[in-house]
Amino acid sequence: MVLAAGRGERMRPLTDSTPKPLLPVRGQPLMQWPMQALARGGFTRQLVNTAWLGGQISDHFGDQALWPNLPMVDLTYSNEGQDFGQALETAGGIVRALPHLAEQFWVVAGDVFAPDFTFTEQAFRRFAASPALAHLWLVPNPAHNLGGDFGLSASGQVLNLPKGTPGRDLTFSTMALYKQAFFADCPLPAGNPQGAPLALAPLLRAAMDRGRVTGEVYAGAWTDVGTPERLALLNA
Repeated sequence: MVLAAGRGERMRPLTDSTPKPLLPVRGQPLMQWPMQALARGGFTRQLVNTAWLGGQISDHFGDQALWPNLPMVDLTYSNEGQDFGQALETAGGIVRALPHLAEQFWVVAGDVFAPDFTFTEQAFRRFAASPALAHLWLVPNPAHNLGGDFGLSASGQVLNLPKGTPGRDLTFSTMALYKQAFFADCPLPAGNPQGAPLALAPLLRAAMDRGRVTGEVYAGAWTDVGTPERLALLNA
């Protein structure tokens, strides 16, 4: 699943007429980078959720995408803006898409640039065989998030540490694997038929407290393209 529904308020005025995931980065739409990386790893069934100016995304990519030296990608869209008039936040959007997703699945944000990240079948199988409900890739805290999101134990458990706690030195990259069972205890039914918004972070923290979230550090290039300045740096 490629997350592409956000409004991109901090990117205005660039996002007034273009959805943030379609903003160009090094010659192609930002969201195309993770889409191609997924295809390169053999994950060719991709679901994209949309809201703000979502029609531009589906018009651009269509139902199939074929890039040089990559397998054909079959695309499905979860049109939150069209169906409900708004984005459903991360968890709400994922739950909306659950009926169309496999028993376990990748999720990546369409507004994050991580050109060296590899989506591997090995990681997919390893996660399937584990008792974890989610597996996160974490990055060292960037300048815009010095307080961090989580910690990581020596055994690979992601830790829900309070703000200001030593060891909270990692930021969630947005690249992750989830099992359908991760969302079994959330307050929304699969398919989210009412289109209720729901944040992901509380669900992750609750699962961490139960010891059901694992993770690892990703040390490659990574940018959360959250401001025009970060976009300009990538394109400089």
